[in-house]
This record gives sequence, C-alpha cells and structure tokens, in this order.
Amino acid sequence: METGLRFQAAKLQEFVEALLGYAGSESQEARLVADHLVSANLAGHDSHGVGMIPSYIRSLAQGYLQLNQHASVVKDAGAVVTLEGNAAFGQVAAHEAIQLGIEKARQFGLAAVALHNSHHIGRIGYWAEKCAAAGFISIHFVNVVGDPMVAPFGGKDSRFGTNPLCVVFPRKDAPPLLLDYATSAIAFGKTRVAWHKGEPVADGCLIDEQGLPTNDPAVMHVAPLGSLLTFAQHKGYALAAMCEILGGALSGGKTTHQETLQASVDAIFNCMTTIILNPELFDAPDMQHQTDAFVEWVKQSPHDPAQPVQVPGEWEMHNRETRLAQGIPLDESSWNAICQAAREAGMPDAELARFRGELCSLN
Repeated sequence: METGLRFQAAKLQEFVEALLGYAGSESQEARLVADHLVSANLAGHDSHGVGMIPSYIRSLAQGYLQLNQHASVVKDAGAVVTLEGNAAFGQVAAHEAIQLGIEKARQFGLAAVALHNSHHIGRIGYWAEKCAAAGFISIHFVNVVGDPMVAPFGGKDSRFGTNPLCVVFPRKDAPPLLLDYATSAIAFGKTRVAWHKGEPVADGCLIDEQGLPTNDPAVMHVAPLGSLLTFAQHKGYALAAMCEILGGALSGGKTTHQETLQASVDAIFNCMTTIILNPELFDAPDMQHQTDAFVEWVKQSPHDPAQPVQVPGEWEMHNRETRLAQGIPLDESSWNAICQAAREAGMPDAELARFRGELCSLN
C-alpha cells in the first residue's frame, strides 16, 4: 500500500473548487476543473490530477490561462465542427467540445470535433468516458503546442510534446474498454510526481541534456533539461508524429516548431481532434458478444494469481474503487506546492488551515 497523505475525494474536490474560486473562476468552471482533476487522481493518473494546480496558477499569473472563457464554434459543417478554445481552462473547452460532439453523433451517427488553442485539457480518458457513457465509440488525437518534451527516435533533444492517443469502446452491462496513454514512455506529470517523491523513473524513459540515458526525473524540471523518450522506440515516435498532425494541424491549431515555441513551461496548450461513432449503426449484431468473448479469452491466459490479466480500462477502474474507499494518496511535497498555490490564488490562511485540518490524514 502507498504511504503518505491521503485525501477523501469529495472533500478534496471541495478544496479545489474553493481554491479556483479565489483565483477568479466562476462556480461552474471551478466545478468542472475540480471534478476533472480529482477524477484523474481517482483513476490512478496522479500526473493529471490535483498536482497540476500549481502550474495552472502560474500560467494564470503569467497571462496564458484565461479564466471564465468558453470554446466558440469556428466552422460547423454538420457532422464536422471546429472550435476555438480561446485559451480557456481545457476542462471547460473540452467539456463543451465533447458535449457538442455527442449531440452531433446522436444526430448524424458519427461526428468529428476539432478543438484548438485550449489550455491543458487534462486526462483524455475522462473525455472518452463521457462518450462511452453516451453509448459511443470515440478516438482522440492530441498534441501539446510549442512545449517540446520528447525526443524523436534517434534524436537527442526535445522536439514535440507527450501527444496522447485515446480510444474507448462502450460495453453493454460492463465498463468500457479504454486505451489512454501518452506516446512518450511516461507522461511528463509522472516525472513531476517522481521528482517530488525523490524517486527514480524506470529505464528507457529519459535522456539527459547530452542525450545520455538517465533515471533522474530532475532532468525534466531543473536546467539543463533533458528529454522524455517515446514508448516502443520508432513505433511510439511514429504515433506521436501522427497525433501532432491530426491533433494539431487538422484541428485548425498549430504544431510544434520554431515559430510556435512557448516561453513558459506552464503555457500548456492542447489541440484535439475527436472522432465519435455510434456503434449501433454498424451491421454488427454480434458485436457485444464478440467483444465479451475476446475479453474472457485473453483473461484465461495462464498468469500469476496475484497479477490477473487486465483489459484496457480495468486498471483505472480498480484504482477508482480502491481510492474511493481508502483515499487519494499524495506526497507531502506535492501537497505543500498545492497549498502554496492556494495562498497565491488568494485563499486566506485561516481557510487554508481549516481545509488542511479536514483533508490531511497520514497512513
């Protein structure tokens, strides 16, 4: 079991909403952002959870993140729609884009929704789960504009972002199958978590500023900076390149190159192109049975009893069950950084002290 601080999800969400309210967010924006961040922690993706708050507050102070803004439609071509994110909280702009995409998919049977110039849209699986809850398949291509962190295969410095790919397939009477991962060997946020904990990362994830392999996550946070590597060498690199083009260029946004480089690591801007499909419109009456039969088949592979074979999305489901029951773990360094961000947002010391007293518990 993980040790350190643990937080009850509902109370943590209340704290985040209050923090964002002091920063200037209206109540609906604060609720959407807080729900998304805490949901990422519940799913086990701490890299995209409440640990992002200090970066968001810095981005706001630096003039990048724009509060209480919304996505606006640039072009509506029926089943295909393009939206401008207006530097809004990504949890707001992506929420509006996905809701519109679901409406379009209900109307047309399929939809393609492009969103550009949105601030950090967070864990992509969250948006896929919204599509699955509506009964739809979705495919998401995402890039990170002008914030290079990942080296191309054969390269020795950063040239593009972590560029996630996400796919979801809804199942009848069962959780959806969910593929959601960065095309880098690990997400940038996981290096932040490891750095705060003082832990090394696994082999094959990082190179230092000279292009040499390293396990030290500090190379992603303290100058001179190193780079993340792609997963599966050339395969991850090729997939990252396609996410850059389909997520960035096709969405009407930008790709990463010399003219689009950001001046701050906290200026996290995403573009996302999402395809949403109604599976019921295919001539596949046996679809759910075939899916269930495959899942049962792969799970019967001989395995360690303590480590059962899982299908995509099952890891997140188990994390959610465990963390709802036992609390969300967070290291003290990350928590202290979040509390400092709360002060910078304008939360009074007395209110912060009250939240700290109500939230914190040690294992």
